[in-house]
Amino acid sequence: MIRGFEELETLVRQGARKRLVLAMAEEEDGLKAAVAAAAQGVVEPVLVGNPKAVREVAAHEGLDLGSFRLVPADGEKECAARAVELLRAGEAEVLMKGKTATSALMKAVLDSAGGLKGPGLLSHLTLIQSSAYPKLLFMSDPGLNISPDISAKAAIIENAVRAVRKLGLFKPKVAVVAAVEKVNPGAMPATVDAAALSKMAERGQIADCLVDGPLALDCALSDRACAVKGVGGEVAGDADILLMPDIEAANIFYKAVAFFSGARMAGVVVGARVPIVLPSRSDSDAVKYDSILAALALA
Repeated sequence: MIRGFEELETLVRQGARKRLVLAMAEEEDGLKAAVAAAAQGVVEPVLVGNPKAVREVAAHEGLDLGSFRLVPADGEKECAARAVELLRAGEAEVLMKGKTATSALMKAVLDSAGGLKGPGLLSHLTLIQSSAYPKLLFMSDPGLNISPDISAKAAIIENAVRAVRKLGLFKPKVAVVAAVEKVNPGAMPATVDAAALSKMAERGQIADCLVDGPLALDCALSDRACAVKGVGGEVAGDADILLMPDIEAANIFYKAVAFFSGARMAGVVVGARVPIVLPSRSDSDAVKYDSILAALALA
């Protein structure tokens, strides 16, 4: 199992160099991350955007674009469509959002005729390496699914499990996070979903993982909290994957970790025909670089 980003980078370097399409490449941090990944020999960037604007950003940031392929396109809609077209044609293995809005890129990805949608649901998966936790932690979904029902939550778990299995963890522990450990049908419907998902996994309806919930965040991650509260089970205190109840909880958790903890983080959309690097606009070039590593490992 990959235990951190250093090992992830080593794994990616051992594989063949892959091509990454940066949609609307005239964005500073995304372009810096792509150039840094190219310098490590792990990607060959394909830059989609206004050539003049891309070169101006590169010059301002002191970046050498070398012999990178630059595909002309103007505006969010055209850049997103052209980037997806390149992926569909097999000219790259990973898609990355640049300056284009998430909505524009995902509209192109989800287009029924010319998109990149896979057979199931797409979801956003976050990787977190923190000194406060002894192993790499995964969390979903802070970026795509707003208020998933139980079927969507099961699909999000399955996407996350498939991803972590590619990184060598073959029986991950999934904590379905809520505010409390007790099922409260009237006031907290997320606790009902959590209990149902646990039973579904127990019966084999969600495969290749252990699922338990509802678990409050402290009991998902801390043995001490479990001991204090009297919470047991194989997942409690030792989760590999956190399934959040909705996008609000997941997004707040993501940004709290990013801004207050100093953890190393990455994010990638899984469930499409190719991995998609879909960073937050406020993410640094370091987060975007690590997100490229994650996407390459999953490609």
